[in-house]
Amino acid sequence: MKTTDPIADYLTRLRNAIKARHRVVEVPASNIKKEVTKVLFDKGYILNYKFEDTTNSQGNIKIALKYNPETKESAITKLQRVSSPGLRQYKPASSLPKVLNGLGIAILSTSRGVITDKEAKAMNVGGEVLCYIY
Repeated sequence: MKTTDPIADYLTRLRNAIKARHRVVEVPASNIKKEVTKVLFDKGYILNYKFEDTTNSQGNIKIALKYNPETKESAITKLQRVSSPGLRQYKPASSLPKVLNGLGIAILSTSRGVITDKEAKAMNVGGEVLCYIY
């Protein structure tokens, strides 16, 4: 199956796995998805991840989801796609969005790679706002 928006598919798979309380979710890999996964790991939204090679050249990303041991709540409460193939959302460094008053993150695709809104502000670079996570 060929998806027209691989990042929306990635976020939906994560969302569905969290709703179903899965420990691990497997997603078809791509360079942008690998970068988004690294950002999620660095910011503590997921426990771990592993890039696997499969028989096709694409490969998979195995993501271990993070839950609170006591309340069983997921570390990710909301994943929201911002920019889509039909309507790209580009923002300059001066008008980057504040997600949940700074508690959440916006993931951007910039000329310096896939980074969070705070890193982009510090580097003074704008880019395409891929998604909000909180």
